Amino acid sequence: MKHDAILISGARQHNLKNLNLEIPLNQITVVTGVSGSGKSSLAFDTLYAEGQRRYIETFSPYARQFMDRMDRPQVDRIDGIPPAIAIDRKDPVRTSRSTVGTMTEITDYVKLIYARLGRLHCRSCGRPVEPETPEHVWHRVQNLPEGSPVVITFPYP
Repeated sequence: MKHDAILISGARQHNLKNLNLEIPLNQITVVTGVSGSGKSSLAFDTLYAEGQRRYIETFSPYARQFMDRMDRPQVDRIDGIPPAIAIDRKDPVRTSRSTVGTMTEITDYVKLIYARLGRLHCRSCGRPVEPETPEHVWHRVQNLPEGSPVVITFPYP
C-alpha cells in the first residue's frame, strides 16, 4: 500500500462509473469538470464520507451514538485515506463576493501562508528584494563610481 497517495478502486457513487484514481497526499489537488461529471460525488460522497466514517469508528460506541454518520460509499476499495473534514457551501452566501474561503475565514490563513513563503522581487530588474541594514547601504554608497548622484531622504513630520 502506498502511503503518499489515496488509492480509489471501483468508485460507483452517483455519476461515478467504476472510477479508479490515485490522489497524491500533502499536495493541493483540484477536482474540475463539467456539470454532472461526478466532482461532488468524488469529493464529498466518496472521499469525505469514507474519511469521516473511518474517523468516527475510532471513537467508543458510546461517543458514536451522538455523531451523525454518513453512509458507506459505493466503492470497492479506498486505501491511504486520512481523517477528513469538509466545508460545503449549501446556505445562501451573504454577498456576491462571499466564498467558502471567506465565510470560514480560511482565506486569511492561506494569505498568511503565501506571505510567509513568498519572496518579493523587484518589479524592474526581477532580483529578489532583501532587507538592508544601514551598514549595507553605507557599503554600497562607498562603492559607487566617482561623481555618482546620491539622494538622501528622511521622514520630516
